[in-house]
Amino acid sequence: MADHPEPSDRARELVRGAVDYHVHIAPDFVDRRITDVGLARRCLETGQAGFGLKSHYTSTAERAQVVAEAVPGVTVLGTITLNRSIGGLNPLAVEIAAREGARVVWFPTVSSVNEQHEVLKADPNGKVPVWVRFELSLREAGLACEPVPVVDGAGALLPEAREVLGVIARHEMVLCTGHLSRDEIFTLVDGAVEAGVRQIVVTHPEFPSQNVSAADQVALAERGALLERCFTTTYTGKAPWERFFEATRAVGAERTLWSTDLGQRFNPPVEDGMALMADRFLEAGFSDEEVATMAVTNTRRIAGLEAL
Repeated sequence: MADHPEPSDRARELVRGAVDYHVHIAPDFVDRRITDVGLARRCLETGQAGFGLKSHYTSTAERAQVVAEAVPGVTVLGTITLNRSIGGLNPLAVEIAAREGARVVWFPTVSSVNEQHEVLKADPNGKVPVWVRFELSLREAGLACEPVPVVDGAGALLPEAREVLGVIARHEMVLCTGHLSRDEIFTLVDGAVEAGVRQIVVTHPEFPSQNVSAADQVALAERGALLERCFTTTYTGKAPWERFFEATRAVGAERTLWSTDLGQRFNPPVEDGMALMADRFLEAGFSDEEVATMAVTNTRRIAGLEAL
């Protein structure tokens, strides 16, 4: 594996107690840097409270409970992502996941209408993201991988999306917006507020396929949403750090939360991501209190844990 920076002791201490609710680790559809049990053990060593198991293709509700049982003292969040593999906007799947203890629901990511250009334009013989190559392999196998729409032709939220929001609200789950477009995000957030969803996270708004401006992020925060900063978005060059800092200053630390989106073999260790991000924000002039709010207070809120 490539050499990566190491976080400072100060940063390690500031993110102690955080929950990295957005990671991609083994077992998964591709090789990952660490397993779920391995990461749980590393959390005990580094002082992080836990993590959320994100899969683009299956619910992780049952798996999360097994990992938590295997490594006592670590919070492990089950999640579900509404891609084609689980039936898209499938309220029954969300209901079952909720009853199995899932905490987080992502709206479509790899199956979003907004991401289909990545698959359709991809050169099967060229260099493409791992998820695109996997999607291409599914198509080659003759499997149906149609995109999952969230809005109709007029831009209105589909009835099945409203059904899913009703399940999320009833079970007090966390809604994450996934890889939707800017306009879809606004429509979904408004629908979620109307449905009574209490915890809404706008997924990596600086990511190229979302590309939500700082002004739009302020508008979403005013609706009650939290804005996610994913370490990998900037570390892999998809957006400059200054965009993170600008948007965070605009919406405020209290409406911002961090995750790493780590687990790729070519990226830093998953358990280092939060602290590495803390170092960058500290260098940019953010205070210890602001860093702790974004890394710890708000992620614990998402996880349903008490504040430290």
